[in-house]
Amino acid sequence: MTKDQLFAFAQHITPQKTLSRTIGRIAECENTWVKNTFINQFIKKYQVDMSEAVNSDPLSYRNFNDFFTRAIRSELRPICEQKNGIACPADGAVSQLGEIEHGTLLQAKGHTYSLTSLLGGDASLSNQFLGGSFATVYLSPKDYHRVHMPLTGKLTKMIHIPGKLFSVNKVTAEQIPSVFARNERTVCIFDTEAGPMAVILVGAMIVASIETTWAGQVTPFNKNVVTWDYSELNKIEIKKGEEMGRFKLGSTAIVLFGKDAVKWEESIQAETPTKMGMHFGQINEK
Repeated sequence: MTKDQLFAFAQHITPQKTLSRTIGRIAECENTWVKNTFINQFIKKYQVDMSEAVNSDPLSYRNFNDFFTRAIRSELRPICEQKNGIACPADGAVSQLGEIEHGTLLQAKGHTYSLTSLLGGDASLSNQFLGGSFATVYLSPKDYHRVHMPLTGKLTKMIHIPGKLFSVNKVTAEQIPSVFARNERTVCIFDTEAGPMAVILVGAMIVASIETTWAGQVTPFNKNVVTWDYSELNKIEIKKGEEMGRFKLGSTAIVLFGKDAVKWEESIQAETPTKMGMHFGQINEK
Protein backbone atom coordinates (compact mmCIF):
# COMPACT_ATOMS: atom_id res chain seq x y z
CA MET A 1 0.00 0.00 0.00
CA THR A 2 1.43 3.40 -1.01
CA LYS A 3 1.55 6.42 1.29
CA ASP A 4 -1.38 8.02 -0.58
CA GLN A 5 -3.45 4.84 -0.39
CA LEU A 6 -2.75 4.57 3.33
CA PHE A 7 -3.88 8.17 3.82
CA ALA A 8 -7.15 7.43 2.00
CA PHE A 9 -7.68 4.20 3.97
CA ALA A 10 -7.17 6.05 7.25
CA GLN A 11 -9.99 8.42 6.36
CA HIS A 12 -12.40 5.51 5.92
CA ILE A 13 -11.78 4.23 9.45
CA THR A 14 -11.58 7.66 11.15
CA PRO A 15 -14.75 8.75 13.02
CA GLN A 16 -15.07 11.72 10.67
CA LYS A 17 -18.03 13.52 12.17
CA THR A 18 -17.02 13.00 15.80
CA LEU A 19 -13.55 14.34 15.05
CA SER A 20 -14.88 17.26 13.01
CA ARG A 21 -17.49 18.31 15.57
CA THR A 22 -14.98 18.02 18.44
CA ILE A 23 -12.49 20.26 16.66
CA GLY A 24 -15.40 22.55 15.80
CA ARG A 25 -16.17 23.01 19.49
CA ILE A 26 -12.52 23.75 20.23
CA ALA A 27 -12.48 26.29 17.38
CA GLU A 28 -15.42 28.11 19.06
CA CYS A 29 -13.67 28.19 22.46
CA GLU A 30 -13.05 31.74 23.75
CA ASN A 31 -10.55 30.78 26.45
CA THR A 32 -7.56 33.06 25.83
CA TRP A 33 -4.88 30.41 26.24
CA VAL A 34 -6.71 27.84 24.05
CA LYS A 35 -7.57 30.16 21.17
CA ASN A 36 -4.21 31.96 21.15
CA THR A 37 -2.29 28.69 21.19
CA PHE A 38 -4.25 27.32 18.25
CA ILE A 39 -4.02 30.57 16.29
CA ASN A 40 -0.27 30.98 16.82
CA GLN A 41 0.47 27.37 15.88
CA PHE A 42 -1.75 27.62 12.79
CA ILE A 43 -0.07 30.80 11.56
CA LYS A 44 3.36 29.25 12.05
CA LYS A 45 2.51 25.95 10.37
CA TYR A 46 0.74 27.42 7.32
CA GLN A 47 2.64 30.72 6.99
CA VAL A 48 -0.54 32.80 7.11
CA ASP A 49 -0.07 36.38 5.85
CA MET A 50 -1.94 38.49 8.40
CA SER A 51 -1.02 41.73 6.61
CA GLU A 52 -3.87 41.00 4.18
CA ALA A 53 -6.51 40.88 6.91
CA VAL A 54 -8.75 43.81 7.85
CA ASN A 55 -7.80 43.00 11.44
CA SER A 56 -4.11 42.05 11.32
CA ASP A 57 -3.80 41.29 15.06
CA PRO A 58 -4.32 37.50 15.27
CA LEU A 59 -4.74 37.39 19.03
CA SER A 60 -7.54 39.95 19.09
CA TYR A 61 -10.02 37.54 17.47
CA ARG A 62 -12.75 36.18 19.74
CA ASN A 63 -11.95 32.55 18.92
CA PHE A 64 -10.18 30.43 16.30
CA ASN A 65 -13.18 30.41 13.95
CA ASP A 66 -13.31 34.21 13.92
CA PHE A 67 -9.62 34.25 13.00
CA PHE A 68 -10.07 31.54 10.37
CA THR A 69 -12.94 33.35 8.62
CA ARG A 70 -11.21 36.74 8.88
CA ALA A 71 -12.09 39.42 6.34
CA ILE A 72 -9.53 40.43 3.70
CA ARG A 73 -8.80 44.06 2.81
CA SER A 74 -11.02 44.77 -0.19
CA GLU A 75 -8.33 46.62 -2.13
CA LEU A 76 -6.29 43.40 -2.20
CA ARG A 77 -9.09 41.47 -3.92
CA PRO A 78 -10.38 43.70 -6.75
CA ILE A 79 -13.37 42.25 -8.59
CA CYS A 80 -12.83 41.76 -12.32
CA GLU A 81 -14.46 44.54 -14.30
CA GLN A 82 -14.22 43.04 -17.79
CA LYS A 83 -17.46 43.19 -19.74
CA ASN A 84 -19.33 39.91 -19.17
CA GLY A 85 -16.45 38.78 -16.94
CA ILE A 86 -16.85 36.04 -14.34
CA ALA A 87 -15.12 36.52 -10.98
CA CYS A 88 -13.26 33.72 -9.23
CA PRO A 89 -15.29 32.72 -6.16
CA ALA A 90 -12.42 32.03 -3.74
CA ASP A 91 -8.75 32.09 -2.90
CA GLY A 92 -7.09 28.71 -3.40
CA ALA A 93 -6.20 26.64 -6.43
CA VAL A 94 -8.16 25.09 -9.27
CA SER A 95 -8.71 21.40 -8.70
CA GLN A 96 -10.34 20.79 -12.09
CA LEU A 97 -12.44 22.73 -14.60
CA GLY A 98 -14.00 22.07 -17.96
CA GLU A 99 -17.20 20.76 -19.51
CA ILE A 100 -19.85 18.58 -17.90
CA GLU A 101 -19.75 15.62 -20.28
CA HIS A 102 -22.44 12.92 -20.28
CA GLY A 103 -23.69 14.10 -16.89
CA THR A 104 -20.30 13.73 -15.19
CA LEU A 105 -17.61 16.06 -13.84
CA LEU A 106 -13.88 15.42 -13.70
CA GLN A 107 -12.64 14.98 -10.11
CA ALA A 108 -9.02 14.02 -10.82
CA LYS A 109 -7.13 12.09 -13.46
CA GLY A 110 -9.02 8.82 -13.92
CA HIS A 111 -11.90 9.83 -11.64
CA THR A 112 -15.26 11.34 -12.58
CA TYR A 113 -18.46 11.77 -10.58
CA SER A 114 -22.16 12.22 -11.25
CA LEU A 115 -23.72 15.66 -11.68
CA THR A 116 -27.07 14.37 -10.41
CA SER A 117 -25.44 12.87 -7.31
CA LEU A 118 -23.59 16.13 -6.64
CA LEU A 119 -26.91 17.98 -6.68
CA GLY A 120 -28.56 15.57 -4.27
CA GLY A 121 -30.31 13.30 -6.76
CA ASP A 122 -32.51 16.03 -8.30
CA ALA A 123 -32.63 15.08 -12.00
CA SER A 124 -34.70 18.11 -13.02
CA LEU A 125 -32.10 20.40 -11.45
CA SER A 126 -29.13 18.56 -12.96
CA ASN A 127 -30.76 18.78 -16.43
CA GLN A 128 -30.21 22.55 -16.29
CA PHE A 129 -26.44 21.98 -16.26
CA LEU A 130 -26.08 19.05 -18.69
CA GLY A 131 -23.39 19.83 -21.26
CA GLY A 132 -22.45 22.91 -19.28
CA SER A 133 -19.29 24.05 -17.53
CA PHE A 134 -17.84 23.45 -14.09
CA ALA A 135 -14.92 24.76 -12.04
CA THR A 136 -13.69 23.36 -8.73
CA VAL A 137 -11.60 25.55 -6.41
CA TYR A 138 -9.80 23.98 -3.45
CA LEU A 139 -9.26 26.22 -0.41
CA SER A 140 -6.16 25.16 1.54
CA PRO A 141 -5.87 25.85 5.29
CA LYS A 142 -3.85 29.05 4.79
CA ASP A 143 -6.35 30.60 2.36
CA TYR A 144 -9.06 33.22 2.83
CA HIS A 145 -12.18 31.17 3.57
CA ARG A 146 -15.08 33.27 2.39
CA VAL A 147 -16.75 32.42 -0.92
CA HIS A 148 -17.99 35.21 -3.20
CA MET A 149 -20.35 35.47 -6.15
CA PRO A 150 -18.91 34.81 -9.63
CA LEU A 151 -21.82 36.79 -11.14
CA THR A 152 -24.71 38.83 -9.82
CA GLY A 153 -27.59 36.47 -9.16
CA LYS A 154 -30.99 36.05 -7.55
CA LEU A 155 -31.20 33.11 -5.17
CA THR A 156 -33.84 30.54 -6.17
CA LYS A 157 -32.98 27.45 -4.12
CA MET A 158 -30.67 26.12 -1.41
CA ILE A 159 -30.18 22.41 -0.71
CA HIS A 160 -28.32 20.91 2.22
CA ILE A 161 -27.10 17.37 1.52
CA PRO A 162 -25.65 15.39 4.45
CA GLY A 163 -22.76 13.04 3.79
CA LYS A 164 -19.23 11.99 4.61
CA LEU A 165 -16.41 14.31 5.63
CA PHE A 166 -13.43 13.05 3.66
CA SER A 167 -10.55 15.43 3.10
CA VAL A 168 -10.80 17.15 -0.30
CA ASN A 169 -7.14 17.78 -1.02
CA LYS A 170 -5.39 16.59 -4.19
CA VAL A 171 -4.29 13.25 -2.73
CA THR A 172 -7.81 12.36 -1.58
CA ALA A 173 -9.37 13.45 -4.89
CA GLU A 174 -7.00 11.06 -6.66
CA GLN A 175 -7.71 8.16 -4.30
CA ILE A 176 -11.38 8.27 -3.21
CA PRO A 177 -14.06 8.03 -5.95
CA SER A 178 -16.85 10.64 -6.07
CA VAL A 179 -15.59 12.41 -2.98
CA PHE A 180 -17.39 15.70 -3.80
CA ALA A 181 -20.68 13.88 -4.34
CA ARG A 182 -20.25 11.89 -1.12
CA ASN A 183 -19.27 14.67 1.28
CA GLU A 184 -21.68 16.92 3.16
CA ARG A 185 -22.45 19.98 1.05
CA THR A 186 -24.72 22.97 0.48
CA VAL A 187 -25.97 23.66 -3.06
CA CYS A 188 -27.01 27.25 -3.87
CA ILE A 189 -28.85 27.96 -7.15
CA PHE A 190 -29.03 31.44 -8.67
CA ASP A 191 -30.61 33.06 -11.72
CA THR A 192 -27.97 35.14 -13.53
CA GLU A 193 -27.49 36.89 -16.85
CA ALA A 194 -25.74 33.69 -17.99
CA GLY A 195 -28.71 31.53 -16.96
CA PRO A 196 -28.76 29.18 -13.96
CA MET A 197 -25.63 29.12 -11.82
CA ALA A 198 -24.86 26.75 -8.95
CA VAL A 199 -22.34 27.50 -6.22
CA ILE A 200 -21.71 24.38 -4.15
CA LEU A 201 -19.93 24.55 -0.80
CA VAL A 202 -18.43 21.13 -0.04
CA GLY A 203 -17.61 20.20 3.55
CA ALA A 204 -14.54 18.19 4.51
CA MET A 205 -12.64 16.59 7.37
CA ILE A 206 -12.64 18.90 10.44
CA VAL A 207 -14.88 21.47 8.72
CA ALA A 208 -17.05 22.46 11.65
CA SER A 209 -19.74 24.21 9.61
CA ILE A 210 -20.81 25.85 6.36
CA GLU A 211 -22.57 29.21 6.44
CA THR A 212 -24.39 31.36 3.89
CA THR A 213 -24.94 35.10 4.18
CA TRP A 214 -28.75 34.79 4.05
CA ALA A 215 -29.30 31.73 6.26
CA GLY A 216 -26.36 31.71 8.67
CA GLN A 217 -25.06 28.29 9.71
CA VAL A 218 -26.50 25.58 7.46
CA THR A 219 -24.47 22.57 8.55
CA PRO A 220 -24.22 20.33 10.56
CA PHE A 221 -27.81 20.65 11.79
CA ASN A 222 -29.62 18.41 9.28
CA LYS A 223 -29.48 14.61 8.96
CA ASN A 224 -31.60 14.48 5.79
CA VAL A 225 -31.63 16.36 2.50
CA VAL A 226 -33.37 19.71 3.10
CA THR A 227 -34.43 22.16 0.38
CA TRP A 228 -35.29 25.84 0.81
CA ASP A 229 -37.24 27.42 -2.07
CA TYR A 230 -36.55 31.12 -2.55
CA SER A 231 -38.01 31.46 -6.06
CA GLU A 232 -41.30 33.07 -5.00
CA LEU A 233 -39.58 35.55 -2.69
CA ASN A 234 -37.40 36.85 -5.52
CA LYS A 235 -35.80 39.22 -3.04
CA ILE A 236 -32.34 37.83 -2.31
CA GLU A 237 -29.96 39.23 -4.90
CA ILE A 238 -26.20 39.13 -4.37
CA LYS A 239 -23.89 41.20 -6.54
CA LYS A 240 -20.82 39.89 -8.32
CA GLY A 241 -17.94 39.82 -5.87
CA GLU A 242 -20.08 39.99 -2.74
CA GLU A 243 -19.71 37.31 -0.08
CA MET A 244 -22.25 34.48 -0.28
CA GLY A 245 -20.85 31.92 2.17
CA ARG A 246 -17.93 30.75 4.25
CA PHE A 247 -16.24 27.66 5.67
CA LYS A 248 -15.18 27.23 9.27
CA LEU A 249 -12.04 25.32 8.30
CA GLY A 250 -11.11 24.69 4.68
CA SER A 251 -12.79 22.93 1.82
CA THR A 252 -13.93 23.28 -1.79
CA ALA A 253 -16.28 25.45 -3.86
CA ILE A 254 -17.74 24.16 -7.15
CA VAL A 255 -19.36 26.47 -9.70
CA LEU A 256 -21.71 25.19 -12.42
CA PHE A 257 -23.18 26.89 -15.50
CA GLY A 258 -25.51 25.61 -18.20
CA LYS A 259 -24.66 24.55 -21.75
CA ASP A 260 -22.89 27.18 -23.89
CA ALA A 261 -23.33 29.76 -21.13
CA VAL A 262 -19.70 30.56 -20.31
CA LYS A 263 -16.10 30.03 -21.34
CA TRP A 264 -13.34 29.70 -18.73
CA GLU A 265 -10.21 31.85 -19.02
CA GLU A 266 -7.78 29.90 -21.22
CA SER A 267 -4.81 30.47 -18.89
CA ILE A 268 -6.61 28.72 -16.02
CA GLN A 269 -6.18 24.98 -15.66
CA ALA A 270 -5.80 22.33 -12.95
CA GLU A 271 -3.55 23.51 -10.09
CA THR A 272 -3.65 27.18 -11.17
CA PRO A 273 -3.51 29.36 -8.01
CA THR A 274 -6.53 31.63 -7.61
CA LYS A 275 -7.46 34.83 -5.83
CA MET A 276 -11.04 35.78 -5.13
CA GLY A 277 -12.28 38.32 -7.68
CA MET A 278 -9.73 37.58 -10.41
CA HIS A 279 -10.99 37.21 -13.98
CA PHE A 280 -12.09 33.57 -14.21
CA GLY A 281 -14.04 33.41 -17.44
CA GLN A 282 -16.49 35.08 -19.77
CA ILE A 283 -20.22 34.91 -20.44
CA ASN A 284 -20.76 33.72 -24.02
CA GLU A 285 -22.40 36.21 -26.35
CA LYS A 286 -25.86 35.10 -27.44
